[in-house]
Amino acid sequence: MDGPQPVEYGEFARERHEAFAEMMLHELPKEYASQEINHLTLAYFAISSLSFLRSLDRVDKDQVARWVLSFRAKPREMSNVADGTFFGFCGSRSSQFSEDTCQSVSNLASTYSALAILKVVGYDSENFDSRSILESMKNLQMPDGSFMPVDSGAETDLRFVYCAAAISSMLNDWSGMDREKAKDYIIKCQSYDGGFGLTPGSESHGGGTYCAVAALFLMGFIQTDYNNGVLLPRCTIIDISSLVEWCLQRQGADGGFQGRANKPSDTCYAFWVGGALKMLGLYHLINKLALRDFLLSCQSPYGGFTKFQYEAIPDLYHSYYGFAALSLLEEELDPLCVELGLATFNQL
Repeated sequence: MDGPQPVEYGEFARERHEAFAEMMLHELPKEYASQEINHLTLAYFAISSLSFLRSLDRVDKDQVARWVLSFRAKPREMSNVADGTFFGFCGSRSSQFSEDTCQSVSNLASTYSALAILKVVGYDSENFDSRSILESMKNLQMPDGSFMPVDSGAETDLRFVYCAAAISSMLNDWSGMDREKAKDYIIKCQSYDGGFGLTPGSESHGGGTYCAVAALFLMGFIQTDYNNGVLLPRCTIIDISSLVEWCLQRQGADGGFQGRANKPSDTCYAFWVGGALKMLGLYHLINKLALRDFLLSCQSPYGGFTKFQYEAIPDLYHSYYGFAALSLLEEELDPLCVELGLATFNQL
């Protein structure tokens, strides 16, 4: 039986991408079995991909909203939030305790994914009481301003600072975090070369840099202004010039972006690094045509995107960020709310 035909050079294979995203929404391949605990996040990638492709008509939005809300961890009463427990969203059925135990294994990343899905399908978060999420999220912030992902104790880094900021933004309520402390932690994560590591003193990384810039942007510490018709960043708390230089140095000769120095170009960093530059108002400084060629060379003949160029088998993670990166390039996709990583069609 003949395999799928290669995509014509320079062509965005929309129909194949739609089929891939819809398939991944309804039935994940066996290779994803080990990621069951991240079920909500995988659903976020699939549903958001369809949103970018303007194909949400393939989704029963009410059914999706009910499914997402079923992962909500709720306290028996508000006094329970003072015991250190986080009452957000659980990532999967296997990580979900019975409400009768009044225990929670919810986490920040799954809570971000849940709220993002609800936004994408048009569900108004004001329809449920978010007080327990925000009040209990305070339990996850450390004295240095960083956040743990779960209340049982875990690593703290910029990923979870970003999740807390995005959750606060989507709920339009910042009472669940101390922004000043979070800002101070982020500042400590900027490396000597201008990029951001995930923790203070660690190597600059494309994902960490996005999380730092997006969190500062959401919290209002990074703004942009027009100066002689040019959009420029306005921020005095971090070294903007070295940050921009570091980001621009991540674009390789093949047009793609690498996540760290001396690493190959990777589809997802077109979003992580490109998104940071977009929020700084300096996305126009990259080579957009070369980046588009790189991204299209990462299209799989089966639909979706691969991690590296000219591979065959796509994955959901790199597919989603491939769509997000092409949206930044103003391909025929829904526009991107870069600081939240969501298509803007429905609500934003």
